[in-house]
Amino acid sequence: MPVKVKICGLRDEAGLDAACAAGADWVGFVFFDRSPRHVTAEAAGRLARGMPADGPRRIGLFVRPTDDEIRHVLDHVPLHGVQIYDEAPRAMAIREQFGLPVWLATGISSRADLPAGCGVDAMVIESRAPAGSDRPGGNAHAFDWTLTARWHAPAPWLLAGGLTPDNVRTAIGQSGARAVDVSSGVESAPGVKSPELIHAFVRAARAPSTVP
Repeated sequence: MPVKVKICGLRDEAGLDAACAAGADWVGFVFFDRSPRHVTAEAAGRLARGMPADGPRRIGLFVRPTDDEIRHVLDHVPLHGVQIYDEAPRAMAIREQFGLPVWLATGISSRADLPAGCGVDAMVIESRAPAGSDRPGGNAHAFDWTLTARWHAPAPWLLAGGLTPDNVRTAIGQSGARAVDVSSGVESAPGVKSPELIHAFVRAARAPSTVP
């Protein structure tokens, strides 16, 4: 089965069009104002309305959101799921409240950090945020990809953090991931997606040799 791909942090038509044309499985909109990839609900709604009906699934990224913040986004953007940076019980409560698939982001630095259970629909596995960072997530840093090799994951998961068109084939081979999530690795500048890099990333991730 081909590796699935999420292109996250989309903010403009050029990047979104490239993700759709390249055949990404998911596109991500970041609703966190400290991120250089932040997009408003209104702007994301306009982008979503321009997507083909059979295009990628839309995922909204939230950091410790309130119900009202999620509700405001959903009033403007028809999301297919949400990616949450928060504690597991809160992610489960969001799933119950909104009836949408929820992905819980988890930062790791050792094999002991890998979740043994999952109360939501999927997990995003990435490196821990660097010390002093005001943003969660891998922040373009990769962890040791061999940590997830032969991991019996309790739910579907995506590999994230530090991925680029040049290293994604190696990352998939070492980690055993069957889905990958990229943001800064397909940018020409912070928050500016490169259509060329998006196409190159999807091609590399889907290359037959990435699957052992």
